[in-house]
Amino acid sequence: MTVRDYYINAKNLLQKSGIEDFAYDARLILENILSIGHNEWLISLNKNIPSEKLALLDEKLEKRQNRYPLQYILGEWNFYKYSFKVGEGVLIPRSDTEILVEKCCEYLETVKQPKVLDLCAGSGCIGISIAKDFPQSAVFAVEKFDSALEYLNKNIEHNNATNVTVIKGDVLLGDASDGVYNLIVSNPPYIPPCEMEIISPETSFEPKTALLGGQDGMLFYKAIAKEYKNSLIKGGMLAFEVGINEDRKVAEILKTADFKNITVTKDFNGINRVVTAIK
Repeated sequence: MTVRDYYINAKNLLQKSGIEDFAYDARLILENILSIGHNEWLISLNKNIPSEKLALLDEKLEKRQNRYPLQYILGEWNFYKYSFKVGEGVLIPRSDTEILVEKCCEYLETVKQPKVLDLCAGSGCIGISIAKDFPQSAVFAVEKFDSALEYLNKNIEHNNATNVTVIKGDVLLGDASDGVYNLIVSNPPYIPPCEMEIISPETSFEPKTALLGGQDGMLFYKAIAKEYKNSLIKGGMLAFEVGINEDRKVAEILKTADFKNITVTKDFNGINRVVTAIK
């Protein structure tokens, strides 16, 4: 079977499974398994697929038909300017979170040798991206769960982010709050349990510990505003990613905690996604 024939069949199967970007997904799976460079796609279409690769392709395609995340199938995903290893047990980096990184980097442009605390670090996509953009910074990434810590450490090595220090700790207990930082950033769990049934089928494969943020979704925001405010220098910034329609609730939490200059930034889809505040 040629690459073209398999691609046509894969597209049809993924489309029938309700996958919106069926053509894109089918192509990426083929490129990944057959080691086809993105620029080699057109010249590879008429090549025969080695028999030993067909079974593996079928396996990956069946997973995707069952709405297993494409990112987990590929094992690596681009985020911001860098790439990150991903798999079961760690939250998948999303493009909306790039807005959070951009806001942090804007703030750090005028800070010399900044100290940064990344809470609920997961794959490390936020903290590592900041560390790569600011090689003179010291980034401390706090993560509780072993499965996510495994990917956090892999991604530090993968990106040669030597200025990132991993701290195994519980954000809800205020771990690592004894330091002093110019910036504290977090994309915490923020989905209320009542919304789990309406999110995408792919999200059901991601760790619930990285998704569920208490009954109202505000558990981590309240804890961070309380436990980590004294960890910021005067004039330091606290930056959050927030869920849909959660920006006002988070802003009110920060206002109650006496933060100043509270701002809200939209994501690529025009949704209020990032809330920042100054101590």
